Amino acid sequence: MYDYIKGTVTSKSALPKGFFVTVETFGIGYSLEVTSRDYSVLEVCNCETKIYTVLNHKEDKMSLCGFIKKENRDIFNVLTSVSGVGVKMALTLLDRFQASELIGLVIDGNYKELTLAKGVGPKLAQKIVLELKDKLINYQKDFSAPDFIERVREENSNLIDAQSVLLSLGYEKCEIKSAFAKVSSQLSDNASAEEILQASLKILSI
Repeated sequence: MYDYIKGTVTSKSALPKGFFVTVETFGIGYSLEVTSRDYSVLEVCNCETKIYTVLNHKEDKMSLCGFIKKENRDIFNVLTSVSGVGVKMALTLLDRFQASELIGLVIDGNYKELTLAKGVGPKLAQKIVLELKDKLINYQKDFSAPDFIERVREENSNLIDAQSVLLSLGYEKCEIKSAFAKVSSQLSDNASAEEILQASLKILSI
Protein backbone atom coordinates (compact mmCIF):
# COMPACT_ATOMS: atom_id res chain seq x y z
CA MET A 1 0.00 0.00 0.00
CA TYR A 2 2.80 2.41 0.94
CA ASP A 3 6.09 2.09 -0.95
CA TYR A 4 7.97 4.89 0.78
CA ILE A 5 7.45 8.12 2.68
CA LYS A 6 9.40 11.33 2.10
CA GLY A 7 9.36 13.76 4.98
CA THR A 8 11.15 15.05 8.05
CA VAL A 9 11.90 13.06 11.18
CA THR A 10 10.17 14.94 14.00
CA SER A 11 10.75 12.55 16.91
CA LYS A 12 12.50 9.33 17.97
CA SER A 13 11.61 6.87 20.73
CA ALA A 14 13.67 3.96 22.01
CA LEU A 15 11.17 1.84 23.92
CA PRO A 16 11.30 -1.64 25.48
CA LYS A 17 9.04 -2.84 22.67
CA GLY A 18 11.19 -1.43 19.89
CA PHE A 19 12.65 1.60 18.12
CA PHE A 20 10.29 4.16 16.59
CA VAL A 21 10.55 7.36 14.57
CA THR A 22 7.86 9.78 13.49
CA VAL A 23 8.09 11.10 9.94
CA GLU A 24 5.94 14.09 9.04
CA THR A 25 4.84 14.75 5.48
CA PHE A 26 2.09 17.14 4.36
CA GLY A 27 1.00 17.70 7.94
CA ILE A 28 0.63 13.99 8.78
CA GLY A 29 2.97 12.24 11.20
CA TYR A 30 3.62 8.56 10.49
CA SER A 31 4.94 6.39 13.32
CA LEU A 32 7.40 3.84 11.94
CA GLU A 33 9.08 0.97 13.74
CA VAL A 34 12.69 0.69 12.59
CA THR A 35 15.79 -1.39 13.28
CA SER A 36 18.24 -0.09 15.86
CA ARG A 37 20.72 0.37 12.99
CA ASP A 38 18.42 2.79 11.18
CA TYR A 39 17.36 4.40 14.45
CA SER A 40 20.97 5.36 15.18
CA VAL A 41 21.36 6.91 11.73
CA LEU A 42 18.10 8.85 11.53
CA GLU A 43 18.21 12.27 13.16
CA VAL A 44 15.49 14.72 14.15
CA CYS A 45 16.09 17.58 11.72
CA ASN A 46 14.53 19.63 8.93
CA CYS A 47 16.20 17.51 6.25
CA GLU A 48 13.91 15.51 3.99
CA THR A 49 14.32 11.78 4.48
CA LYS A 50 13.12 8.92 2.29
CA ILE A 51 12.07 5.80 4.17
CA TYR A 52 10.81 2.61 2.52
CA THR A 53 7.81 1.17 4.30
CA VAL A 54 5.85 -1.99 5.02
CA LEU A 55 2.27 -1.95 6.26
CA ASN A 56 1.68 -4.72 8.80
CA HIS A 57 -1.95 -5.69 9.16
CA LYS A 58 -3.16 -7.79 12.09
CA GLU A 59 -6.67 -8.47 13.29
CA ASP A 60 -6.42 -5.98 16.14
CA LYS A 61 -4.12 -3.30 14.68
CA MET A 62 -2.11 -1.95 11.78
CA SER A 63 1.46 -0.68 12.00
CA LEU A 64 4.23 0.58 9.75
CA CYS A 65 7.86 -0.50 9.58
CA GLY A 66 10.43 1.75 7.95
CA PHE A 67 13.80 1.09 6.31
CA ILE A 68 16.45 3.47 5.02
CA LYS A 69 17.53 0.91 2.41
CA LYS A 70 15.10 -0.58 -0.07
CA GLU A 71 16.94 -3.92 -0.03
CA ASN A 72 16.38 -4.25 3.72
CA ARG A 73 12.67 -3.64 3.22
CA ASP A 74 12.59 -6.30 0.51
CA ILE A 75 14.44 -8.86 2.66
CA PHE A 76 12.11 -8.03 5.56
CA ASN A 77 9.15 -9.02 3.37
CA VAL A 78 10.86 -12.26 2.40
CA LEU A 79 11.63 -13.10 6.05
CA THR A 80 8.07 -12.51 7.23
CA SER A 81 6.80 -14.94 4.60
CA VAL A 82 8.19 -17.72 6.81
CA SER A 83 5.71 -19.08 9.33
CA GLY A 84 7.01 -18.22 12.78
CA VAL A 85 8.93 -15.13 11.67
CA GLY A 86 6.96 -12.07 12.64
CA VAL A 87 7.72 -8.37 12.47
CA LYS A 88 9.90 -8.34 15.60
CA MET A 89 11.90 -11.39 14.57
CA ALA A 90 12.53 -10.05 11.06
CA LEU A 91 13.72 -6.72 12.50
CA THR A 92 15.97 -8.59 14.94
CA LEU A 93 17.58 -10.54 12.09
CA LEU A 94 18.17 -7.34 10.11
CA ASP A 95 19.72 -5.79 13.21
CA ARG A 96 22.13 -8.68 13.63
CA PHE A 97 23.03 -9.15 9.96
CA GLN A 98 23.45 -6.98 6.90
CA ALA A 99 21.07 -7.96 4.08
CA SER A 100 23.97 -9.39 2.04
CA GLU A 101 25.17 -11.43 5.04
CA LEU A 102 21.71 -12.80 5.68
CA ILE A 103 21.26 -13.87 2.08
CA GLY A 104 24.66 -15.56 2.04
CA LEU A 105 23.96 -17.48 5.28
CA VAL A 106 20.62 -18.77 4.01
CA ILE A 107 21.99 -19.80 0.63
CA ASP A 108 24.97 -21.53 2.27
CA GLY A 109 22.64 -23.30 4.70
CA ASN A 110 24.50 -21.84 7.67
CA TYR A 111 21.62 -22.00 10.13
CA LYS A 112 23.95 -22.06 13.14
CA GLU A 113 25.10 -18.52 12.39
CA LEU A 114 21.48 -17.37 12.20
CA THR A 115 20.99 -18.47 15.82
CA LEU A 116 23.27 -15.61 16.86
CA ALA A 117 20.26 -13.34 16.41
CA LYS A 118 18.35 -12.97 19.67
CA GLY A 119 15.37 -15.32 19.90
CA VAL A 120 16.26 -17.42 16.85
CA GLY A 121 16.59 -21.06 17.88
CA PRO A 122 18.05 -23.89 15.79
CA LYS A 123 14.65 -25.15 14.61
CA LEU A 124 13.53 -21.74 13.41
CA ALA A 125 16.91 -21.08 11.81
CA GLN A 126 16.69 -24.36 9.89
CA LYS A 127 13.16 -23.50 8.81
CA ILE A 128 14.29 -20.12 7.50
CA VAL A 129 17.04 -21.77 5.47
CA LEU A 130 14.71 -24.45 4.13
CA GLU A 131 11.92 -22.09 3.08
CA LEU A 132 13.99 -19.18 1.79
CA LYS A 133 17.02 -20.72 0.09
CA ASP A 134 15.42 -20.92 -3.36
CA LYS A 135 13.85 -17.48 -3.04
CA LEU A 136 17.09 -15.81 -2.05
CA ILE A 137 19.27 -17.42 -4.71
CA ASN A 138 17.84 -14.83 -7.12
CA TYR A 139 19.09 -12.08 -4.82
CA GLN A 140 22.59 -13.45 -4.39
CA LYS A 141 24.18 -11.80 -7.41
CA ASP A 142 22.87 -8.36 -6.48
CA PHE A 143 23.89 -8.54 -2.83
CA SER A 144 27.09 -10.60 -2.76
CA ALA A 145 29.09 -8.11 -4.84
CA PRO A 146 26.96 -4.96 -4.91
CA ASP A 147 27.86 -2.01 -7.07
CA PHE A 148 28.66 0.83 -4.66
CA ILE A 149 26.75 3.40 -6.69
CA GLU A 150 23.59 1.29 -6.63
CA ARG A 151 23.99 0.31 -2.97
CA VAL A 152 24.39 3.85 -1.70
CA ARG A 153 21.66 5.11 -4.06
CA GLU A 154 21.56 8.22 -6.19
CA GLU A 155 20.09 10.25 -3.30
CA ASN A 156 23.48 10.18 -1.54
CA SER A 157 24.89 13.62 -2.29
CA ASN A 158 28.26 12.62 -0.79
CA LEU A 159 28.75 9.98 -3.46
CA ILE A 160 27.72 12.40 -6.20
CA ASP A 161 30.10 15.06 -4.85
CA ALA A 162 32.99 12.59 -4.77
CA GLN A 163 32.22 11.48 -8.31
CA SER A 164 32.10 15.11 -9.51
CA VAL A 165 35.54 15.82 -8.05
CA LEU A 166 37.01 12.72 -9.66
CA LEU A 167 35.50 13.66 -13.01
CA SER A 168 37.02 17.15 -12.69
CA LEU A 169 40.41 15.51 -12.08
CA GLY A 170 40.14 13.80 -15.44
CA TYR A 171 39.11 10.30 -14.46
CA GLU A 172 36.64 8.46 -16.69
CA LYS A 173 33.28 7.30 -15.39
CA CYS A 174 34.21 3.66 -15.91
CA GLU A 175 37.36 4.16 -13.81
CA ILE A 176 35.39 5.86 -11.05
CA LYS A 177 32.74 3.15 -11.02
CA SER A 178 35.44 0.49 -10.74
CA ALA A 179 37.12 2.35 -7.87
CA PHE A 180 33.82 2.75 -6.02
CA ALA A 181 33.16 -0.97 -6.35
CA LYS A 182 36.59 -1.79 -4.89
CA VAL A 183 36.24 0.52 -1.88
CA SER A 184 32.66 -0.55 -1.11
CA SER A 185 33.78 -3.07 1.51
CA GLN A 186 35.86 -0.39 3.27
CA LEU A 187 33.15 2.25 3.58
CA SER A 188 29.73 2.48 5.18
CA ASP A 189 26.70 3.61 3.20
CA ASN A 190 26.88 6.90 5.11
CA ALA A 191 30.51 7.64 4.25
CA SER A 192 31.30 11.32 3.73
CA ALA A 193 32.33 12.69 0.33
CA GLU A 194 35.87 13.15 1.66
CA GLU A 195 36.10 9.54 2.85
CA ILE A 196 34.83 8.22 -0.48
CA LEU A 197 37.20 10.50 -2.39
CA GLN A 198 40.28 9.58 -0.36
CA ALA A 199 39.63 5.83 -0.58
CA SER A 200 38.93 6.04 -4.32
CA LEU A 201 42.05 8.07 -5.07
CA LYS A 202 44.19 5.43 -3.38
CA ILE A 203 42.78 2.87 -5.84
CA LEU A 204 42.98 5.15 -8.88
CA SER A 205 46.56 6.19 -8.17
CA ILE A 206 47.89 2.63 -8.20
